[in-house]
Amino acid sequence: MREVVFLRKNAGKWKHYEEILKKNSSFDPDKLAELYIELTNDLAYAQSQYPGTKTELYLNELSVKIHDSIHKTKKENYSRIITFWSRELPALYASKQKELLYAFTLFVVAVIIGWLSQSFDPDFARVIVGDEYVNMTMTNIEKGDPLAVYKDAKQMNMFFGITYNNVRVSFNAFLFGLLTVFGTGYFMLANGVMFGCFMSLFSNEGLLYEAIRVVMIHGTIELSAIIIAGAAGFVLGNSFIFPGTLSRTKSFVKAAKEGLKMIIGLVPLFIVAGFLESFVTRLTEMPHWLSWTIILLSAGYILFYFVLFPQYLNKTNKTKLYANS
Repeated sequence: MREVVFLRKNAGKWKHYEEILKKNSSFDPDKLAELYIELTNDLAYAQSQYPGTKTELYLNELSVKIHDSIHKTKKENYSRIITFWSRELPALYASKQKELLYAFTLFVVAVIIGWLSQSFDPDFARVIVGDEYVNMTMTNIEKGDPLAVYKDAKQMNMFFGITYNNVRVSFNAFLFGLLTVFGTGYFMLANGVMFGCFMSLFSNEGLLYEAIRVVMIHGTIELSAIIIAGAAGFVLGNSFIFPGTLSRTKSFVKAAKEGLKMIIGLVPLFIVAGFLESFVTRLTEMPHWLSWTIILLSAGYILFYFVLFPQYLNKTNKTKLYANS
């Protein structure tokens, strides 16, 4: 291959490497190592075909810079943690807004189905959540403490149990994607119908406001986590049906990594939701303004971190910089 053809063929790629070096703090060492391997292959070819030329000198200098950058970045791994939560993860969510919208829409539809089913059939809740739970709830309502269920267990035991359950439910929503989008869709429908049925049960007793005010203290974050996990499941499920230009195997591996990363991003939500349900929701007589403050702050955080900030990164063309890092 003539040197001019070699230059023309690879100039764009090398220019991209130079841009990455300018922002190497946003890339992990493994990614830089992949670039280094590709570049050294080009360097080896230039050394054999164009020894002593400016091309060989340029590639040698660029290889040295990437090599030094790899070791520098490895010494600053702590910065990757900050970048992951502040940029990389929001950039991933920016590319999955469609899946988030689908999951949210499906969940809302399921809630409406559950609500209407309970409204027209008072025994529907017994089919969905069981006679024992319904009987307990009705007994609590008669005693004047309709949400006493949140006061029964000890706080720490409740915290670990609820946090574990939230993790389990969200991973199930994701793993059901192995059955394609229909698997995750079924899981979302089941959870949405259950919640809608639960709220309708209280509405029929004239306690809807009280149920929303108390349950959504933790439910705002907990239900959001289920929706986001459902979106991760859709990402996994779509990889089978719509592999795009990739093979189905590569599409699945890529989707599995992205979906798992989305689930990892929910870990703080699992902990906070578990804490709120165990230590705060049980305080059913707290001032109403405090309940709504917690609910609105939770909703504001979810909206900002998973929707508004990712969309901002997308509009400012910063998602490409972090999404594959």
